[in-house]
Amino acid sequence: MIRYDVIKRPLITEKSTIQKETANQVTFEVDRKSNRVEIKKAVEDIFKVKVAGVKTIQVMGKFKRRGRILGKRNDYKKAIVRLMPGERIEFFEGV
Repeated sequence: MIRYDVIKRPLITEKSTIQKETANQVTFEVDRKSNRVEIKKAVEDIFKVKVAGVKTIQVMGKFKRRGRILGKRNDYKKAIVRLMPGERIEFFEGV
């Protein structure tokens, strides 16, 4: 897979912001078929940082009701990437 196809977008939530500050971890939404090795290589190539570890989670979409109509959000895969000590991703610094 091409590096930019593996990582779809960063996930910026309260929890991910706290993880970034305390544990030097960043969170991304990634392709559902990608594995930890591909995610690690993609982050290292795109952001020019060293990765200590990757944890992945399959997130199931929630069911949402809008009146009588019942819908479902999309399922996605989330990757929590732990960076080596001293490493930073500048993209997240202003958030």
